[in-house]
Amino acid sequence: MKQLINNLKGDKGIWSFVALLALFSFMPVFSASSNLAYLGHGTGNTLGYLIKHFFHVCCGFGIIYFVHKVPYQYFRYISKWMLVIVWVILLITMVKGTVIGGANASRWIQIPVVGLSFQPSTFAALVLYVFVARYLSKTREEPIVFVDSIKELWAPVGFTLMLILPSNFSTTALIFSMILMLVFIGKYPLKYIGIIVGSGIVFLTFFVLVSKAFPDVKFFNRVATWESRIKNFSGTNPDEDDYQIEKAKIAIASGKIYGLGPGKSVQKNFLPQSSSDFIFAIIVEEYGLIGGFGVMMLYLLLLFRFVVASHKANTLFGKLVVIGLGFPMIFQAMINMAVAVELLPVTGQTLPLISSGGTSIWMTCIALGIIIGVTKKEEEIEEEQKEAAKREEALQKLIDAQLSADEGSVASDYSIEDKSSNPMNAVLNK
Repeated sequence: MKQLINNLKGDKGIWSFVALLALFSFMPVFSASSNLAYLGHGTGNTLGYLIKHFFHVCCGFGIIYFVHKVPYQYFRYISKWMLVIVWVILLITMVKGTVIGGANASRWIQIPVVGLSFQPSTFAALVLYVFVARYLSKTREEPIVFVDSIKELWAPVGFTLMLILPSNFSTTALIFSMILMLVFIGKYPLKYIGIIVGSGIVFLTFFVLVSKAFPDVKFFNRVATWESRIKNFSGTNPDEDDYQIEKAKIAIASGKIYGLGPGKSVQKNFLPQSSSDFIFAIIVEEYGLIGGFGVMMLYLLLLFRFVVASHKANTLFGKLVVIGLGFPMIFQAMINMAVAVELLPVTGQTLPLISSGGTSIWMTCIALGIIIGVTKKEEEIEEEQKEAAKREEALQKLIDAQLSADEGSVASDYSIEDKSSNPMNAVLNK
């Protein structure tokens, strides 16, 4: 185990907080999976779900280890070509996406070989963040021309978001917000950002109006779900209570300060997404406000390490990659918690590293691997500098020792010459 830990490169703080979140996830996932076990098999045996989650987490850490060994600059070169692959996958998903409850679920695609459901939008988000970081680092030394940035940056970003929007508005909004944050930090001109935001609002309005004109088209049938969630959240539609939010609030109220205890949640039997979208409500119910704030603190500490890693990165691309991949992870966690306490309408965002689900965990682990790869590079640079300093110090000591030896030899020669040339010494010798 000690040898394995020594082989882990990069920021040890990030490794530690990620490991703590992953280890903690086993308890709420094991507890919250009971309703899925009853619905799926009628036995209530959650051991299978625990083993499945254990497999996902172990594969996730394997992904982190493998990705952090790859030089992070490599992802800069392949992001442009990976974006084309993302478009192909998203188009296939729109046509052949898995149907859930009769709704347009073109957010999921089935992988027949391994029997897994894959959500391409999460992968698209990772590629977009790296792609935007690549563009900003490339144009930092040159003045940005808006027309050129439309072609090189916003057209690919806009096309990708258009493919995600019809099936997943919350993910589209999250990705767009994080890209805006990234370009702002990357010193993209503020007036151009305003134009892009205005264009996005106009396009979204047009999309909603078209969906109203053609309500029976499958492509637009998620718009009604968006409207329903917003109305439930704002209270303008009191006749239609949001069942999930009500149960989540009951769970949080039942937890109080110390919680009901591990595995003693009651609302896990009623919340449809108790092990994924609403797992934070189960955490608070079982571990109380202390457990809820503890989880929140771990995410904030992870955010702090991301800020430190970004500050230490010696390349602009490294700084932007850490921000672009790290901040959305924490922002998604805060959205998940805010939904559980009804600060935001239902979005369907999972709690990173804690919620069950293979592909969501693995996509998060890819992002973490790239981030740790950036910190690993800085660690290697620091080690090289320390080694260089040690070599320089050793060389200086060797030079000083040689100079001291030479000075001693010269002093001895002068002493012998002085004795032989002194007449008194000659007389004494006689």
